[in-house]
Amino acid sequence: MTGGHPEPDYRAIWESKPSLRAVYADIYKQMLEKAANGRILEIGGGSGNFKDFAPTAIASDITFAPWLDLVCDAQRLPFAKNSFGNVVMVDVLHHVENPVKALRGIADVLAPGGRFIMCEPGITPLSGLFYKAFHQEPVDMSVDPMRDGDISPNRHPWDSNQAIPTLLTTRFRGELAKQVPELRLVGLDFFSFVAYPLSGGFKRWSLLPIAVARPLLALEWSLRALFGRLAGFRLLAVYEKMPGAA
Repeated sequence: MTGGHPEPDYRAIWESKPSLRAVYADIYKQMLEKAANGRILEIGGGSGNFKDFAPTAIASDITFAPWLDLVCDAQRLPFAKNSFGNVVMVDVLHHVENPVKALRGIADVLAPGGRFIMCEPGITPLSGLFYKAFHQEPVDMSVDPMRDGDISPNRHPWDSNQAIPTLLTTRFRGELAKQVPELRLVGLDFFSFVAYPLSGGFKRWSLLPIAVARPLLALEWSLRALFGRLAGFRLLAVYEKMPGAA
């Protein structure tokens, strides 16, 4: 993952794996193409890779790293209302204990017409089997992601449930719209069928040759409408703050 825990070896793995950089460069490109005008806040800046593509973005995370701009909790953003044109996160929301609280805070700091853009694990019939069998983070589609309450002081910040983003953007989409009416879902894509799992993510291995990575990523993106909801490993969601929202 890029968001969440900025362990030093993540940067070393990033530098050593050109196929991994190609996979995430494709994600960052898609996110930036969907961004609105205005400043960008990155939540869960992790190992600092997004700033290579958006140097003026303000990168935050819950733990300190020298390449970040500030330390803060996604559920307690220390910014004034309407401060940013965009809020972005990659592989972060499925770690957040109270996603509704986080999304309310994101809505507050976004200017009207601004966008919240996230890339997260996408749980589909194919990817769900893979994540459950081969990934260390759990996938529990039975939970209610709308829980709203106090933040547990002793919860480890990298506890996770990879199902949360998929649940919020599909099964609980209507309920989320009621709970956070300022944010409107304007784009949702399930994508990345083989490139991402073959890259090995932030593991030290990779089965994806760099010569194949870029054309494969382009092909996968073009096929997302046909196969995304069946076989996608990632989701890209774009929310827009309603122009009339305060």
